[in-house]
Amino acid sequence: MAAPRVVLLLSGKRKSGKDFVASELRGRYRQGQGWHREWREWLGPDVCTILRLSAPLKEQYAKEHGLDFQRLLDASSYKEQHRQGMIRWGEERRRTDPGFFCRMAVEGAAQPVWVVSDARRLSDVEWFRKAYGDAVQTVRVVASEETRKRRGWVFVAGVDDAESECGLDQGVAFDWVITNDGDQGALDEQLGTLLRSVRGRL
Repeated sequence: MAAPRVVLLLSGKRKSGKDFVASELRGRYRQGQGWHREWREWLGPDVCTILRLSAPLKEQYAKEHGLDFQRLLDASSYKEQHRQGMIRWGEERRRTDPGFFCRMAVEGAAQPVWVVSDARRLSDVEWFRKAYGDAVQTVRVVASEETRKRRGWVFVAGVDDAESECGLDQGVAFDWVITNDGDQGALDEQLGTLLRSVRGRL
């Protein structure tokens, strides 16, 4: 597996839109409509892959607990029912092996640009920096509490005050801060600046 040229570690609170920003960076394909922006503005799937640290966690958790892995991947109430259990289980795994889910997430990734859509802990950032050095850049996705509430966010004790949500609230000087409050034009401008920086490293 070739080492990536750029690794963007995205983090942010629930409903800040981390997955949406990751998709915007790579470029989204709409069936029958082609790319929704001009190709030159976006990286595309041949150049960029989106990695999720939560995917191997959810897959392993589903296997060990007899759950539906695909339903744990989406934004359903099914996932929310099991979120606290997954958090506790994931923390136990990380205590014994901090890089366990990071190694699983990058397995097989071949594109020169990796967008990790859900970095949550200092141990995640440290693992990637140790593994990939200067290729790593940290990106914080932020949205106001009002915006997050409009997207369905409600504070849940044991989730929103846990390390999985608060682990990167301090201790990291982010390379990029992307404001995602629903203004597509403002978001496009911010992502354009980030994308130009990424292309300059390829």
